[in-house]
Amino acid sequence: MKYDIIGDIHGCFDELLELLAKLGYKKEQEVYIHPGGRQLVFVGDAMDRGPKSLEVLQLLFKMQDRGILFYSPGNHCNKLYRYFKGNNVQVNNGLETTLAEWRTLPKKEQQEFRSRYRRFYEKLPIYQELGKELIVAHAGIKAEMIGKPLSRNIAVFVLYGDITGRFDVDGRPIRKNWAKSYNGSKWIVYGHTPTEQPYLIHQTANIDTGCVFGGALTAFRFPEKELVSVASHQPYQPDRFHRFT
Repeated sequence: MKYDIIGDIHGCFDELLELLAKLGYKKEQEVYIHPGGRQLVFVGDAMDRGPKSLEVLQLLFKMQDRGILFYSPGNHCNKLYRYFKGNNVQVNNGLETTLAEWRTLPKKEQQEFRSRYRRFYEKLPIYQELGKELIVAHAGIKAEMIGKPLSRNIAVFVLYGDITGRFDVDGRPIRKNWAKSYNGSKWIVYGHTPTEQPYLIHQTANIDTGCVFGGALTAFRFPEKELVSVASHQPYQPDRFHRFT
């Protein structure tokens, strides 16, 4: 199987459609299919911050209904799930944009969307093992975690990365660069940390190129290991991009 793995979308639906067209996907019965049999995969965080989170999610729901969705949930996915379950979560960091869209729906459709999203999330594996050579995990995964029984430590790492518990001057969490010391045999493709260019090191690829911050939406083609991007339509926010050291 050949895969096209797409980085964090964050509600950038128009850019997603552009990228799908550039990758050669054709619309068939409300989903997008590649005539060459390639499979779409997503690193998570489809929603929040961008202008069209609900449209992105509706497409993913249709893919899930067709049995063709490969999606690794991210921290924003988890937060929306907890909100829709009625948990007490802070409505910030982009969640407010998704909820503002959701609240424009008629009350009955709001309830239907809430229920559909909960079913969507509950069917997702915490990370994807695709064949013998490829792992897709939202914020990455350490080699020693792969294939182990799911624990809180693994779930936190996959959703949030190698967090330190400390924050920078802007209030963003400080994370270790786990990929710098990765020595596993499988490719790990992930997102979560926006960078102006894809960050490839030691058979890992961070493909969150900050579309919602005015960067680009990027796909990593596997096994070719090719990168395909489209430019963002969103305002450029240079301070939102991380620089790995």
